[in-house]
Amino acid sequence: MAGMPPATIEVSDAVVHALIRAQRPDLSGRSLVRIANGWDNATFRLGDDLAVRVPRRAEAVPLILHEQQYLPSIANRTPVPVPVPVHAGSPTSDFPWPWSIVRWVPGAPAVEAGPADRAPAVDGLAAFLRSLNVPADEGVPVNPLRGVPLADRNAAVRERLGDRERYPQAAGLREVWAQACAVPVWDGPAMMLHGDLHPANILLAADGSLAGVIDFGDVGAGDPAVDLAVGWLMFDAGARQRFIGAFGSSVDRGTWMRARGWALVLSTAMLSNSDDNPRMFSVGEFGIRQVLAR
Repeated sequence: MAGMPPATIEVSDAVVHALIRAQRPDLSGRSLVRIANGWDNATFRLGDDLAVRVPRRAEAVPLILHEQQYLPSIANRTPVPVPVPVHAGSPTSDFPWPWSIVRWVPGAPAVEAGPADRAPAVDGLAAFLRSLNVPADEGVPVNPLRGVPLADRNAAVRERLGDRERYPQAAGLREVWAQACAVPVWDGPAMMLHGDLHPANILLAADGSLAGVIDFGDVGAGDPAVDLAVGWLMFDAGARQRFIGAFGSSVDRGTWMRARGWALVLSTAMLSNSDDNPRMFSVGEFGIRQVLAR
């Protein structure tokens, strides 16, 4: 059974309460409710309009720092709410890593909605990516697992597809992968990326339109195809064509082919490592179906 990485530190409510009392006593009287335990961070809602993000393993520490550094400028130019930090928490004697208090972004996770109910988010998500995927400032790091040439992910993808029980459609997926890897690599400027854009990190309003985007831990610079892969992770074929059309000539065919390849990278990562996380497993299953549907 393949599941989420184990926590280096189990982040309890008591630990988070202590951090808030020590560094933001003005917020210590607020209610605190754990709402997510992700691969990298535990997230708690703090009162009505704030959230606390705390690393649960050492690998997540640079991700928290990247969010603190880059989310304020992203928030200034995106058309939808993002969890902009309002407090950069410091390590203490009880907790050794940085942590954040961020704006709470209201909305329902798209992973909980069916494909038809996600379709109204097409235009909003395209507008969000057009605002986000701009040339990165000097010094923005490249995420070594996202936004790199697809060839860098070849070994991992082929290893996953070797699991015949999990991937009965492996032959078709290998063909998709070969087509994507044959496309010339991104040769434009390194673009700002979300890096982990999928239905669990996309929030919908009651009418299905885009309400917000969360979890920017993988923010960095590179090939925008990794973010455009959301077309296969989020939408069925009809909505995906509208999503692709919303970019017009600003995104070329090669980038869309690499995006399909990235959808395969991300879908197999979720399907192979989420036996203990039904929501993420469902994202991987859906993505695989959409990749094969073109």
